[in-house]
Amino acid sequence: MSPVPWRIKGEEGGGCNCAWGCPCQFNALPTTGRCEGLMTVSVAEGHFGPTRLDSVRFVAVFSWPGAIHEGNGTYQLILDERMSEAQREAVTAMASGREGGAVFEIFMGAAPNRPAPLVLPIDLEADRERRTARLSIPGAIEYLAEPIKNPVTGEEHRAQIRLPDGFEYKEAEMGNAVRLKVTAGPIAFEHQNTYAQFNAFDWTNQST
Repeated sequence: MSPVPWRIKGEEGGGCNCAWGCPCQFNALPTTGRCEGLMTVSVAEGHFGPTRLDSVRFVAVFSWPGAIHEGNGTYQLILDERMSEAQREAVTAMASGREGGAVFEIFMGAAPNRPAPLVLPIDLEADRERRTARLSIPGAIEYLAEPIKNPVTGEEHRAQIRLPDGFEYKEAEMGNAVRLKVTAGPIAFEHQNTYAQFNAFDWTNQST
């Protein structure tokens, strides 16, 4: 059967256990040899087949024993409890990677361990321009990000990564994950003052 056509646009953010800049963005090995992190997805507008996905939010938590490309990762999807049943089914199918779309296909190939999605209240505030974010999911995630600061003067230090051919984003603002604590399904970790990222996205499984 042909994949269900889908497209979503909006804001993505998150962080991981790597140092600022994250060597994985440059095809290098992760800072500590393994990868642990999360991504937040706030859809401004989008659809999965006939199902509208405007204003939905979901979070993915991930963990790999080594570098992402080495595989055997675990991927825990968290759906906002405010979604309709149809929207939950749509996002679950889309995020599975089986309906196409590079960003989710790559996750599917690298993270075969996928527990059932969790449905929880997602409390998220994020501002790409200010490089700030706060995510709270009771019993699962505590995440706080702020701008990177100059260690001498304390002034905000602005940095960006540009990937003209990137499958996840073309340009991202860098930040500092002040706190990144996860206890979601089988994944648990805690990190402080590590990599944070803020970017717009436009993902689809359709040729453009």
